[in-house]
Amino acid sequence: MSRSSLPPRIIVYDGACRFCSAWVRFLLRRDPRGLFRFAPMQGAYGSRLLVAQGQDPADPATFLYLENSRPYTDSVAVIRVLGQLGGAWPLVWLLWLIPAFLRDPAYRLVARNRYRWFGRKDRCELPEPGMAERFID
Repeated sequence: MSRSSLPPRIIVYDGACRFCSAWVRFLLRRDPRGLFRFAPMQGAYGSRLLVAQGQDPADPATFLYLENSRPYTDSVAVIRVLGQLGGAWPLVWLLWLIPAFLRDPAYRLVARNRYRWFGRKDRCELPEPGMAERFID
């Protein structure tokens, strides 16, 4: 897959994680412009993107956000994604005032415990009607 063939904004997420799936639903509701495309890491496309960024698709430590082919992970990815939503969400850019050495461990704590705290599904859920075009794989 060439860099030029990638959609401009892709979120690779854990489709088996209940918290991650809720995150995707949250973004879909708040992204009426359709900025983001979503690829579950369990799919071939999402898995290839993770491998290309040096992440293990079987055990990713974070979700991957690609913006114009540039990869972002951890708290940086969350801030970049939320900052592009409408309404008051761009205020999330103020989180840049918190140093990454404080933000990222908090993010990783949630990422490491996501199954224990929020649960795991046997398979990825299907997109809501009208949203299928936003998903890759």
